[in-house]
Amino acid sequence: MPAHFPESDCMPSSRVLIPDTQDELARLAAMIESSSDAIISKDLNGTILTWNRGAAAVYGYAAEEAIGRSIQLLVAPDRVAEEEAILARLRDGKRVQHFETVRINKSGAPIHVSLTISPIFGKNGIVGASDVARDITERKRLDAAIAQLAAIVESSEDAIVSKDLSGTIQTWNASAERLYGYTAQEAIGRNIIILQPVGREHEETEILRRAARGERVDHFETERVKKDGSIVKVSLTISPIRDRRGVVVGASHIARDISKQKEVEEQLRQTQRLESLGVLAGGVAHDFNNLLTGILGNASLAAELLPPELISLRSILDDVMRASERAANLTQQLLAYAGKGRFAVVTLDVTALVREISHLVQSTIPKNVQVRLELDENVPCIEGDAAQVQQVVMNLLINAAEAIPEGRAGSVRIAARALRMEEADIRSSLASPIATPLACQEPSTGEYVMLEVSDNGSGMDEATRARIFDPFFTTKFLGRGLGLAAVLGIIRGHKGVLRVSSVPGQGSTFQVLLPASSKRGVAPVQRTSAIAGWSDRNKSVLVIDDETTVLRVAKASLESHGFRVIQAESGPRGIELFREHQEEIAAVLLDLTMPEMDGEEVLRQLRGISPGVKVLLSSGFNEAEAIRRFTVEELAGFIQKPYTAIALANKISDVVGKSDVIGKEDDGK
Repeated sequence: MPAHFPESDCMPSSRVLIPDTQDELARLAAMIESSSDAIISKDLNGTILTWNRGAAAVYGYAAEEAIGRSIQLLVAPDRVAEEEAILARLRDGKRVQHFETVRINKSGAPIHVSLTISPIFGKNGIVGASDVARDITERKRLDAAIAQLAAIVESSEDAIVSKDLSGTIQTWNASAERLYGYTAQEAIGRNIIILQPVGREHEETEILRRAARGERVDHFETERVKKDGSIVKVSLTISPIRDRRGVVVGASHIARDISKQKEVEEQLRQTQRLESLGVLAGGVAHDFNNLLTGILGNASLAAELLPPELISLRSILDDVMRASERAANLTQQLLAYAGKGRFAVVTLDVTALVREISHLVQSTIPKNVQVRLELDENVPCIEGDAAQVQQVVMNLLINAAEAIPEGRAGSVRIAARALRMEEADIRSSLASPIATPLACQEPSTGEYVMLEVSDNGSGMDEATRARIFDPFFTTKFLGRGLGLAAVLGIIRGHKGVLRVSSVPGQGSTFQVLLPASSKRGVAPVQRTSAIAGWSDRNKSVLVIDDETTVLRVAKASLESHGFRVIQAESGPRGIELFREHQEEIAAVLLDLTMPEMDGEEVLRQLRGISPGVKVLLSSGFNEAEAIRRFTVEELAGFIQKPYTAIALANKISDVVGKSDVIGKEDDGK
């Protein structure tokens, strides 16, 4: 290794001379021997001439082991050139200043030394040199440890700050700059109170008090304010800082940004809540819809078979059917809240839908409320379920109208426009502290259609805003259904975003962002035709369901429209009957959820017997949930409970391919 030490062409003004007398020699020897530094003398060839106790302590060699040997004894192999350069300079009369280097001891271990080389002058000039070495190995180790610790602190992802017991900031790492927005120059010397949000000043006082008592504060979750005034959620760990005597002189402040973690936790809580309700809604939907199938099916069948002269009885049956349909709708709202509603996705013209609904509800809202439409031209369509999106608009519109106090003139504004949203913009808007935002899906960059419903009504305080999406929560004397809870679930199911802002006395604004579609809207085709009958009397429908009421309703409904029916009260019985009558069975109406053998297993075995069997699946669950375990080829169709007699007959007719008998009453068939 090449020599690295300061150089000077001038010799020092003070020179080491060989003593002339024995007394001087004795005094000098005593001084040298008592020094804790390693003091060695050598001739100009590098041969060691003297060796004091300090040298023995530093290098491990006794004097008799070192004297007479070359100074290279102490030099590591990669530093041989360094010692040769030193001797060469001395022979040339040049000075070697103080420098730090590495030497090796007797055991071969490296030693960091601070080395001073001085020429020794005799009567005839330079005769040798003295090596004065101080062991700085421990100091170097401490310096390295301090440097490593400083590097760790500086590179930490956590904000690490030190402060004295009065709260004055002493140190400030790079992560503190990133987290809080202040540079080290801006923060050091100021009080830590600059990070305290209004109303939380007591926290820092208590933290410093505990630190002064030598106590730690571990993982304290709180909020701090950044340089730009925004709030950040942090987890703080505060530890006392002690001096060498053990006296507490300050505290370290380690802060971790947990804003994202808290956001994820809140989303997880909402997800778990929805999943729990989804399980409940699914169970309710299945059992309740089985009951409603008996009620609605029998009532609709009775209404179809009722003689014209019993018109008063017909109105009673109509009431029963309307009540059943409202009950079924409530079940659908539960599923919608859980984001598991039944979606018949089509391309929707949002502005046309808003115009239609606003016209329909105008007569139902209070007379003191005006509805204003602000619909931009060329708003793109969306992909969605028409009935579900209608429910969203209607609920928001009616809620807005009812938020205006009775007797006071007010207005509700419905706006629609297209906009492009970047992911960062969506996240930023959802993080607004003045709103009650809900991201129904992970936000993504793209084109959106924004529906905005705002009113100048009473507005909501923070406590009310926090509960408006709870099931059955209402501020009215009488609430109706799930309301905004269902709205939230529908938007979730449509991969949209919902955000709400409201100020007491200044009204509320609901904004719905739904992904835009590049397709053009097409009005859904409404089917109004009826069944006239089934001409092939040699074919039957096999109905497999574990509910006796459903079996009776299905049988009566199908037979009233000309179908022959074979009934099976369980999966195994259904398979047995299919084996016996497969030649005459044109279609199977199969319940999804049954004890002993469920619909999935029954279908598998039916297809094993006859791969081309036509199966209409029936369930109290919504279609998406019911058929997710099946392929398109396995099922001929799906009908959700409850259903009317004519709806079931139409579905069966579609399945068996008898569309020629639908709506043919006018031609006499």
